[in-house]
Amino acid sequence: MPDPSRENPVDPGVVDIEALRVWMDERGLGAGPLTAPTPLAGGTQNLLLRFIRDGRTYVLRRPPEHKRKNSDETMRREARVLAALTGSDVPHPRLVAAEPDVAVLGAAFYLMESVDGFTPTTGLPALHAGDPRVRRAMGLELADAAAALGRVDHVEVGLGDFGKPDGYLERQVPRWRAQLDSYGELGGGWKPDIVHLDEVGEWLERNRPSSFVPGIIHGDFHLGNVMYRHESPELAAVVDWELATIGDPLIDLGLIMAFWPEAGEAPTAVSVAPWEGFPRIDEMVQRYGEGSARDLSAIDWYGVLACYKTGIILEGTHARAIAGMAPTSFGDLLHATTLSLFAKAASIIRRS
Repeated sequence: MPDPSRENPVDPGVVDIEALRVWMDERGLGAGPLTAPTPLAGGTQNLLLRFIRDGRTYVLRRPPEHKRKNSDETMRREARVLAALTGSDVPHPRLVAAEPDVAVLGAAFYLMESVDGFTPTTGLPALHAGDPRVRRAMGLELADAAAALGRVDHVEVGLGDFGKPDGYLERQVPRWRAQLDSYGELGGGWKPDIVHLDEVGEWLERNRPSSFVPGIIHGDFHLGNVMYRHESPELAAVVDWELATIGDPLIDLGLIMAFWPEAGEAPTAVSVAPWEGFPRIDEMVQRYGEGSARDLSAIDWYGVLACYKTGIILEGTHARAIAGMAPTSFGDLLHATTLSLFAKAASIIRRS
């Protein structure tokens, strides 16, 4: 949802502006034409369209033109999560209205308020780039947002049936290892050439926490999926809720750990430049704990799991590249990232 550098024409085959206008009329959402329709960057899997009606700015989110099998259900789930978070301490785009039926635009979609902010991984404004104290506050804001999400009572806000928390942690390693093994079916001779693969998986199984308090998980919680205010280090919104479910919210803190550069480590794909000033990861964990009653004694396990899971997901592109289904250079890049994530997991294990 960052502002684009210029306005672009909107393909009416993807978003039928007239059909959207009629739908908004029926719901009393302003009057008159929809003006300045502008596709926005920031949605890697889904389409974002900002427009103005009756003096109010909206952002529409819907699946891409070529939908995946679960695209419409993903939109319905996202809208449900945003509705549930209304009135909470979690910074998020405010839901305006949602349409689960595909008949209106050919896909499920929802409208949300436009967020006035920027995504830090795409570049920092002068205020944030020029002051390490501001960047430190940005990091602590991220930890605060994760803790706020973990405090939400998912049953109380109507998400009691949104996921399957029973056995959630027990399913993690077998699920992701099975996904990794499935890549061999793509052809091309791919093999799981990942240093520390078995070591990390076995450690996760041996050290799995015995219990947890269920809650909402964002599922992709990192600096690339948040927006900050232009005029301050305040976090304006957590975005891209397509992986949200119910499970152990410490999964989100683990993801922050996996993507957080530590001393001597190279920047990750979702880190920020300049990095000087951002809190150390132990300070991030401490800050999370100040806003949460959750037991953080096994937090290293969640960081290792995040490295394991993310590395396996990225390795899928490497396998597809070997099978001739993706660019070789991109596959090699993601394979290198996978190796670095498993190296980080092994490093966490050694110090825990």
